[in-house]
Parts: sequence; C-alpha cells; structure tokens
Amino acid sequence: MSEEARGRFYGVGIGPGDPELVTLKAARVIAEADVVAYHAGTGKQSMARSIAADLIPEGVLEEELRYPVTTGFTDHPRGYYGALSDFYDECADRLEAHLAAGRSVVVLAVGDPLFFGSFMYVHDRLSPRYPTEVVPGITALSAATAAVATGLCRHEDTLTVLPGTLAVPELARRLADTDAAIIMKLGRTFAGVREALRQAGVLERAVYVERASGPGQVVLPAAEVDEGRVPYMSLVVVPGEGLRDDAAGRAADFARLTAGSPEVADTPSSPGTVHVVGLGPGPDHWLTPQASQVLAEVDHVVGYAPYVARVPQREGLTRHPSGNSVEVDRGRLCLDLARRGEHVALVSGGDAGVFGMATALFEAREAALREDEGFGHVPVQVVPGVTAAHAASALVGAVLGGDHALVNLSDNLKPWEVLADRLTALVTRDISVALYNPRSRSRPDTLGAARDLLVDAVGPDRVVVVARHVGREEESVTVTTLGGLDVDAVDMGCLVVVGASTTRVDDDGRVWTPRSVG
Repeated sequence: MSEEARGRFYGVGIGPGDPELVTLKAARVIAEADVVAYHAGTGKQSMARSIAADLIPEGVLEEELRYPVTTGFTDHPRGYYGALSDFYDECADRLEAHLAAGRSVVVLAVGDPLFFGSFMYVHDRLSPRYPTEVVPGITALSAATAAVATGLCRHEDTLTVLPGTLAVPELARRLADTDAAIIMKLGRTFAGVREALRQAGVLERAVYVERASGPGQVVLPAAEVDEGRVPYMSLVVVPGEGLRDDAAGRAADFARLTAGSPEVADTPSSPGTVHVVGLGPGPDHWLTPQASQVLAEVDHVVGYAPYVARVPQREGLTRHPSGNSVEVDRGRLCLDLARRGEHVALVSGGDAGVFGMATALFEAREAALREDEGFGHVPVQVVPGVTAAHAASALVGAVLGGDHALVNLSDNLKPWEVLADRLTALVTRDISVALYNPRSRSRPDTLGAARDLLVDAVGPDRVVVVARHVGREEESVTVTTLGGLDVDAVDMGCLVVVGASTTRVDDDGRVWTPRSVG
C-alpha cells in the first residue's frame, strides 16, 4: 500500500473536562477528521465525546469503542488484562479498516493521549503501520492542581505519579519516599488509598479532586471523602512541602540537620537510640527477626534510598532516603534525631558492620565528640545481618568454608598501594578472599589490576566465583579461574570470591574450601 493510499492516525488529547481547555491544534485536527473514535465505559456515555461534542463535524463517521469490562472482575480465561487486550485488538481492527481505506482517524483521549490513556494500546498496534501523530492535551493532574490552588512542587521537590491500584504497603512506601504526589485510578481503590496516605503520614495535607475542571467538580480534604461515592475520574493531590516563605519542608529540615545546625530542640532527659540495621543482601526472608522488630518500632528510618525502599511504610514512620555518597552526613542526622529523643534505624545492605553504615555512624559520632556537639550520650545498637559474601558462598556451596578475608576493592578510602599489598599478603598465605565493590564506572580498571596482581602472585589457576545479585530474581553465578576471569562482565552488582589453593569444584559444580591445611 502506498503512503498516499493510507490514512493518517491521530491521538488527540482533549483535556480533563472543560471544553475550553481543548487546544487550538486539537480542535483543528478534529474538524479535519474523516473518522472520530472515542472510548466509552459499559453503560455510560463517552466522556471524551461529551468534551469534544461541539467540535465534531456534522456527518463525520464515528466509532464508539465500548469497554467490555470496567473493573478487575471478568470470566475471560486470561483475566482482566486478557479481556482488555482482546478489546484493544478489536479496536485496532475497526480503526485499521478506515486507515486502509485512506481515511484519517482521530481517537479522542481525555487528558493527554499518552498519560494513563487507552489510546496508548491502540497506538502500539497501529503506529508501526500507519503515519501517526499525537496531539498532547492538558492532563487531569494539571487541572486538579489548579483546582487545589496551591503549589505542587517547589525548588528540589520530587513529584511522583502513582496508580491507586497499588497494594497499600507499596503505595504507602512510595508516598513516604516522595515530596509531592498525584494518585490516580481511584474509584473502588479509594479506601486503600486513604489508608496508605494515613500510613505515610500525609493524609492531613492530601486533597481529593473529582472531575477536575468539568461539570460537578468537587474539591475536598481526602480525610473527609465518603469512600462509597468516589468515581474513577478523580484523583488525590499531595502537595510538596519544599522551601516556602511560610514553612520549611522536608528538604530544608534534612539540610539543616545534616549541616549540624545548633538550631535544634532542647536535649531531652532520655535520648533515643540509633539502631544500625543490616537488611541482608536482598530477599525479605533473609532479614533477621531482630532487625524486623527494630524496624517495626523506630520513629525514623535513614539510609541510601534503595535500602530505605526495602523497609515497609507504616503509620508513624518518617523516612529519610538520600544518595550514596553522604554516609557520614546520614550518621550525623541519626545522632541528632536520637538526641531529641527519637528512635532511629540507620539501614544498610548486607551486614551493617561489614563495609556498611555502622562504621560511618561511629565516624560521625567521633567527629561530633571532638567538636563537643553533645552526641556522646546517644546509645547506639548495631543489629547484624546476612553478609553478601557469606550468601554468595552458600550459593555455590562453601567457598569461604576455610580461613577467609573480606576486602573492599574500592580505593576511594585507601590508596591502591595499600590494597595491592593486602591482597598479595592474603593470597600468598593461602586465604580465600571475597572482593566487595569489584568494579564500577568510575573504577573500571581496579578489578583487572587486582586480577593481574594475583595471577603474578599465585598463578592463573585459583578458583574464582562471580556471584551477581545474590538472593534476587536476577541472581546468577559463574565459576571460573583467575586466568579466565572476564573482568568486563563484572559490575557493582557482583561479588567476586578468589578461592585458596585447596578450594575444590565438585562434579556437580559445588565449590568448597576444606577446613584443614596441608
């Protein structure tokens, strides 16, 4: 079929509800269409068509694409998403008949066509075969923010858009980890959404908006909404609390605390405790009962953002996620919070005392003591966790079953000369070595240099285990030798173990090191 013989396919955003929010371009494209298509719910008029009713040319061909289901309940053999997939296939077939005949087809989309819109799924099916154009529209997010009439994001606030269909614990965690949020897809999910808002500690500032910009618009505090009357076309706005003229938000609080500002509350007679908690290398079932109990009782959880994300959100818990290079600052924040009487968990992957946050906390406390900042009386408890090295050893058998050492291959805090001397001493005395942080984008050559150093010291035949993402779905393991180690295949998701001269590989691939020597 020639390019000229094919019709042109449009996805046209017509805004959230108010016909005056339809863009000039959207109005022009609709006016020029041969076919206008729109989705409709079961037993309902199409909202998209009602918004654009005055723009649709008289006599134009119309295609109503009516959903077979509107909830997650269906007897389709592949379930709800199987039923929808078949429906979108049918939509694509109906529209393709017009496109193949050379007609231009406009699909009306409430809000924006590519933002939680049904047009996306038809676009996936037809755009590879027909000339396609997407006309953006004003989203319900923008209309709802205007209805609430308050700033959504300020300065460095992070905005997260979330579906209300998430499980309550996951939704609560994500709400607690962001500054501002929009929650869409409400309806029957609203009771769970409100519980997640409560658990995340943001219910009081959450605002419910129904039919934003359209007839019958409703704006209410989310805490006051009757959950039995919430339509699908509604959402919740959680404004951020970033730097403002009238109040300091979380970003300002974190900056002030980590900077060690003296502007803090009076020290209580009984300080809280800083618990440094090892979360283990990955799976939840490797979290110890002691660690679980601590995390269930503390007031704050502080740590590198991916580790904080592993802690379930609950009512009364405040989260302080941060980047990967501010370990001592995190320690100071924990000590300051505890000095005020708060109980804090400083979380770390694996075991917190093995290349983890425990040492960083003690470094922060030592520095604060030198500066007489009053942290000396704050109790600290270190809660052990499963180490990545021993989890990797168990994955292959018992490669660390004999004498062994754990070495951080990063040379950020120690010079290469010291690292090289230690590695040589260990392997020449026949000790198995687990290498943490083996290779990163900023240190692409360290592992190769270490391999060459060890080959020179003990030869190329030592057994090497490369364990990747231990305990997670993408877990994998490679058993090789020093001489056969593919350095380019190793990254920060890996742990590399260099065995002793006695380390064995069984016929079934199990790797173990005898306890006896000689």
